This record gives sequence, structure tokens and C-alpha cells, in this order.
Amino acid sequence: MLSLTVSELEAKQSRLEAELRTVPSMVVAYSGGVDSAFLAYAAHKVLADRMLAVTALSESYSADDRRKATDCAQQLALPHEFIETREIANRAYRANAPNRCFFCKDELFNELDALAARRGYAAVAYGVNLDDLGDWRPGQQAAREHRVLTPLVAAGLTKSDIRELARLAGVPVWDRPASPCLASRIAYGVEVTPERLRVVEQGESALRALGFTRFRLRHHDKLARVEIAPEELPRALDPAMARRFVEILKALGFTYVTLDLEGYRQGSLNSGLTKIAM
Repeated sequence: MLSLTVSELEAKQSRLEAELRTVPSMVVAYSGGVDSAFLAYAAHKVLADRMLAVTALSESYSADDRRKATDCAQQLALPHEFIETREIANRAYRANAPNRCFFCKDELFNELDALAARRGYAAVAYGVNLDDLGDWRPGQQAAREHRVLTPLVAAGLTKSDIRELARLAGVPVWDRPASPCLASRIAYGVEVTPERLRVVEQGESALRALGFTRFRLRHHDKLARVEIAPEELPRALDPAMARRFVEILKALGFTYVTLDLEGYRQGSLNSGLTKIAM
């Protein structure tokens, strides 16, 4: 697919800003990733202090993500607050069926709806983009049920469009790798618990400390499956590095440690989803 010209990107940004002007005020669900950061930036540009970026804190949101979300909001001078969500209290969420994300987003939007009502904001929006519509994302159903606005979709923006517009606008996380919640690392059918979420966070923090930048630690109960980006995979395949993986992850309680030879790819736990979901 050919990249868009600057004028084509500017036209999409103009459509986004026009969409945002139709709303008197807005709460933006802000995780600190490029999509939500760019949406928050654009909403602030259009609505100024009539928008609020809100980040939900829970066991599935890592300390690293919190630091990065805070830094980005400060650099962009966004009105920004934290709230707490308790999706972990929901047995349906903990059961970790393929629709787990529905229960997480339902909890998030319940809290954001309540905040918007208390504070007089007219709407809640989140950063889903056109590319997301073709993936398995049960959270989108929760967004529809809560009537959450999707301005990036309305403007026809893809992930690559958003990254380029964010780069041009100076949004500091424009090139940040995707960073979904920690629960997305736990294989379907393995219960989501605070302990497992902490293990994933600690394991990924250790991998980051080893110098890897794009990776996932997939939690398959007793087995840890490490995905490393293809460009970094040769370093991970070094026998000495492999031993470090084993030392780190067995110390966290895993019985088996494996390095996925396909490398890092988003949504790899969805590869067997048809069998599970049907």
C-alpha cells in the first residue's frame, strides 16, 4: 500500500478536527499509546480545556506504561487524570475467555461514563482506528454499547496515518510499539490473577533491562513463551542470552521457558481463536 501524501494526511487531520468540533466537550480514554495520545492531542487542540485525558489504573496496567503515559501527557500539556478500575473483580474477566476484553472495556467505559456525567462532559471517546476494525477486539462491542465516540475511525485514519500525523505534530510516542494490557499476554483459558499479571510485568521489565525493545512474554500457565522482534531475534538466540531467559523466568515460577521462532507479532494468542471461540 502506498503512503499518503502530506496533503492527503492533512485532509484526514482536518476531517478529524471537524469531527471533534461537533462535540462540546469530551473525555478521552488515554492509555499512553500512539492512538490514544494522538486523539488526546487533537482533542486538546480543538477543545482546549473542554477535554480531559483519563488513564485507568488497574492490575493489568504496568508501571512502565503509567510512566510513559504521564510523561507524554506532561509534554503535550494535556489535562490528565487517573482513575481506578476493578475489572479483576469480575469473574467473567478473570475466566479469560476470548471475549475477556469486553469485560475490561465495559468496566472502563462504566467509569468514564460516570466521570463524564459528574463533571459535565458531553461525550467519551477512545482511540480505535480503521485497522483495528478487522481484528478480533471484543472491547469494541463494549464501546458500541456505551456509545463511545470513535473520531479516528470517523476521519478514516489507519495506524500508519496516525503514526505519521503524530510524528509531524511532535507527539512523543509516535513511534512507540503497541503496548496492550498485561492480561493480553495470558493465554485464553488461563485465569487472569493479580499474581500472573505481576509475573508478566516483572518478566517483561527484565527483558527490557536486557536491552530488548519489541517483545512479549506470553503466559501459558507453567510455560513462558518469549516473542522477540525479528530484528532482535539473533541476539535472543545466542546461547548465553537464552540461559539468561531461563534464569529470569524460572525464578518467576515458570517450569518451562521457550523462545518463539516466529518472533514477536501482535495478537499471536488469537491464532487458535476460531477453535476456541466456536
